[in-house]
Amino acid sequence: MLAVVGGGVLSLAFPDIGWWPAAPVAVALLLVALRRDHAGWNLLVGWVFSFVFFLIHLEFAQFAVGPVPWLLLSAAEALAVGLVSVVWTWLRRLGPVSRRPWVLVPVVATLWTGTEELRALWPFGGFPWGRLAFSQATSPIGHLAWLGGEPLVSWVTCAAGGVLFLGATTMLRPAGGPRGLRLRPAPSAVVGAGVSLLVVVALTLAGLLVPLDATAQSGELRVGAVQGNVAHPGVHAYAQAREVLDNHLAGTRALAARTRDQPLDLVLWPENGTDIDPSADARTWTEIDDVAQLVDAPLLVGTVQADGAGGRYNVGLLWQPGVGPIDSYTKVHPVPFAEYIPLRPLARVFSSAVDLVRQDMRAGSRVGVLALPSSRLGRTVRVGDVICFEVAIDPLVRATVAGGAELLVVQTNNASFGPTAESTQQLAMTRLRAIETGRSTVQVSTVGVSAIVAPDGAVLDRSGLFVPAQLEATVPLRTSLTPAVRWGAWVAWALSAAAVLLALGAMLSVLLPARRRGALEAPATRARRAGIGSQFGSAGARRDRSDDDAPASRGW
Repeated sequence: MLAVVGGGVLSLAFPDIGWWPAAPVAVALLLVALRRDHAGWNLLVGWVFSFVFFLIHLEFAQFAVGPVPWLLLSAAEALAVGLVSVVWTWLRRLGPVSRRPWVLVPVVATLWTGTEELRALWPFGGFPWGRLAFSQATSPIGHLAWLGGEPLVSWVTCAAGGVLFLGATTMLRPAGGPRGLRLRPAPSAVVGAGVSLLVVVALTLAGLLVPLDATAQSGELRVGAVQGNVAHPGVHAYAQAREVLDNHLAGTRALAARTRDQPLDLVLWPENGTDIDPSADARTWTEIDDVAQLVDAPLLVGTVQADGAGGRYNVGLLWQPGVGPIDSYTKVHPVPFAEYIPLRPLARVFSSAVDLVRQDMRAGSRVGVLALPSSRLGRTVRVGDVICFEVAIDPLVRATVAGGAELLVVQTNNASFGPTAESTQQLAMTRLRAIETGRSTVQVSTVGVSAIVAPDGAVLDRSGLFVPAQLEATVPLRTSLTPAVRWGAWVAWALSAAAVLLALGAMLSVLLPARRRGALEAPATRARRAGIGSQFGSAGARRDRSDDDAPASRGW
């Protein structure tokens, strides 16, 4: 039950609700739920915690493709926390760890973050949704993304949960059996809990020391974004190509009318702004060029192009008025089971929805740094483009900024997910990316939520969901590289390597011969294995000494 409640609490930390303090509280609840010293049981408890969280967090998958894929995805992603729980069980048995409870804080934070990195890479290129970092876009902890990217934010969030757990366990003692708990009234326990709370506050506020800078370094750009909307949300939105194009053409005309006195330097359309390829349809070419000339600014158009071999590309075209496309970006990371179907015959066994993807999306080969000629600035501005799901992929975003991008654009299409929290979850990622990279970032969607975000994560303008909208703002251009862009990959690799070493150490300790393993285990663990104790320490020890005099490790 603690695992079920903890998974629900964790979902509260993410949009739409966005109560970011709930994330460390949920981690603390999970650690309390894992108090039994049994790896198999804790595998189940950790899996249940994460399964409940993903069922709520990934509700948009059920809206888009139905209940079976939603359940399977949630169940598969939940295995990661289940494995963390097993390794956690093994590690805390070891004397060097259990005798120093505070060591368990960086241990569990490293295990959790390393597992998130694994989920973000594997299988099929990974699925980063649901990382703790993405719940902290509006919290002081989120500012740490500037320093070490999303891995550092997740690590600190989980560490705060570990400290909360330590504070809670100092206030509890065993009573009435191996699973009974009651409050410990000793003054030393109250002091310990108070210290834990102060540490959590310090971890939370540490991000406020990060020097976020939103000033312009290479001039400013006047940008506009067009959200055309669709009449019928869901997967059927893709069948409304002409209507979607007409909506974005109308939105661009409206934007041109309202910015006549303040000319724009760049206008942004979302992913699938036109699913009719202008290079293959003369009418579409003419209509797009007409509105580009009307707004008198280059236009970044999201479209789909055939590859000539039965596949297709997801493309952002940089359109120069009167000229046509002058640069383009092809999506590097198509989404498995959404834009292409790996193992199609096997996937069809679980859901016929795979056949909604009739043509597999092909991957591009280079990061999206587009050359935007700016007559007002008298130079070429480098615009970074990532498409939809790619905003969640750390290496791709870092590579785009390291490649020279002075401004980031996230082109996305959220029509398939209906009135769920998917678009606001994506906006939280966009805000965190702005902080991480120190770049103004624009999320532009077919149906919302679209937003223009400053380099410090502040939202300058924002639309609603499933409404036509036009956004505009003057944003600073920046060229300096944040520590996260320079060294974020090293932070991720270091935490991943540490997590692997911890897991290997835990497994080796279990596989060691009994005599050598006993030397490493804490006394309470050896007593429990001998059948004379409980999960809180040996029964004999409890008879011989009071709870207030017992070492802190007994609670583990």
